[in-house]
Amino acid sequence: MIALRTALLSLRMLGRNRLRAALAIMGISVAVFLLCAERAVHGGVSEATAANERDTRLIVYRANRFCPFTSKIPERYADDLIKIPGVASAIPMQITVSNCRASLDVVVFRGIRGVDAEMTLAPRVDFLGGSLSEFLARGDAALVGSALAERRRLKVGDRFASAGISVTVAGIVESDGPQDRNVCYVHLPFLQTAMGGVQGGDVTQFEVEVTDPKQLNEVAAAIDEHFAADRAPTSTRPEKAFVARAAEDLVAIAAFAGWLGIGALVAVFALVANSIVLSLESRTREIAILQSIGFPSALIAWSIVVESLAIALGGSVLGASAAYAALSFGGFSLGAEGVLVEFRPSLMVAFAAIAAAAVVGLAAGFVPALAASRRSIVDGMKAA
Repeated sequence: MIALRTALLSLRMLGRNRLRAALAIMGISVAVFLLCAERAVHGGVSEATAANERDTRLIVYRANRFCPFTSKIPERYADDLIKIPGVASAIPMQITVSNCRASLDVVVFRGIRGVDAEMTLAPRVDFLGGSLSEFLARGDAALVGSALAERRRLKVGDRFASAGISVTVAGIVESDGPQDRNVCYVHLPFLQTAMGGVQGGDVTQFEVEVTDPKQLNEVAAAIDEHFAADRAPTSTRPEKAFVARAAEDLVAIAAFAGWLGIGALVAVFALVANSIVLSLESRTREIAILQSIGFPSALIAWSIVVESLAIALGGSVLGASAAYAALSFGGFSLGAEGVLVEFRPSLMVAFAAIAAAAVVGLAAGFVPALAASRRSIVDGMKAA
């Protein structure tokens, strides 16, 4: 009970210098906002590139090619791929991007055959609007990922144009895969002709499903060996490894962002410590008076720790809430070489950031609290 009353007294003392407290809280909120943003970047990159034992998809690309504009593989390879042991399906895919370099607003068109949309794509997505039948009914139709639709404010029936391609939105699809959420699926023949090619000619890549996840690398090696002497030799990787290679710039950004997160926590420590030290300097006499009327050193220290915790929690809750709102409504993503990494909000990240800031805040207030509690009444009166 005494500890609770002391905590309430500490909060009242905090309100005596509202400007100082507000500045400290605002600074902490900015630091926690940056921490949450860094965790979103890291989480998006990890989601797109982290392999697991359930992965069954390979990407067959033209060897020694990087940007989709330069990868050209004959569509006829599909017939050979399906005959390779361990291959369950092979989907030819034409890819056109609005920008091959790293960018915040990349539009990716993926051309697939109608039969592949029906047999392979449809089972792994959920329709938020429109339908597969509407997509199959017209040649210029498109299935737009939910993240791209939200970013461009698209709905079923809208006309959408980018990278010289104009399509009609026939469906909005949601998926567990970040690539499906951020791309625009169109008919393969339509995209081939729109890009100046011919139907049944070259495609950008093949998506290959294997029958056994344990044979992923073995099947990839067999595919590359099969086409090694052909006019378009291939380079085959598991999908997550392919994304990691294509998004090397984004992985580097995520690695650098880790230092930003550390810097944010250091900033929280410095802001809380600075606020507490300044507060104690102006309250030295008051603390000495409290000691003289019987306040034990432990309660003095407790009141200061509560003050530091209150500042850290106030700033961190504000910053985490702002970051969650910004990521929710912003729909941010980074794209490079036709692959996309999205930065999605997470309540777990927000709570973790608040907890981390609270721990750092407690640590920042511990030393000043210990020093203040050990100061003698005489020294406190002299300092005042």
